[in-house]
Amino acid sequence: MSMFSSFNINASGMTAQRYRMDVISENVANANTTRTADGTPYRRKIVHFEEKPADFSTCLHNATGQYSGGQGVKVTGVYEDTKTEMKMVYDPSHPDANEDGYVFYPNVDIVTEMTNMIDASRAYEANATAFSASKSMALQGLQIGQ
Repeated sequence: MSMFSSFNINASGMTAQRYRMDVISENVANANTTRTADGTPYRRKIVHFEEKPADFSTCLHNATGQYSGGQGVKVTGVYEDTKTEMKMVYDPSHPDANEDGYVFYPNVDIVTEMTNMIDASRAYEANATAFSASKSMALQGLQIGQ
């Protein structure tokens, strides 16, 4: 693996975690949205990551038994959370209340979202630290060559 590959891997990790934080902040912002454009309550969104596909040289190394590691991470999609139930609250004065007086609120739990935000923030930090370490090693290698 070259030095520039480590830069690309760390950068892809930082980009993915930043996108994850954007989706989490969207969830928090819509925690009380009872009606979206299609008339239903907001559904919590989840980001899905996968390893970036390998290029030809990586496949060749793997085929010869010289595993060279992954090539970073990519966001494969943002999915709505259909497993978690919507919150049903009795509020007959709400404009979105059904005939029984219940309002369906989004399936967003603020504690879960804040925990996920801390997790994404720490993962971003770890990638930034690894990027800095790679940069420092590259600079020291250049100084040795002087």
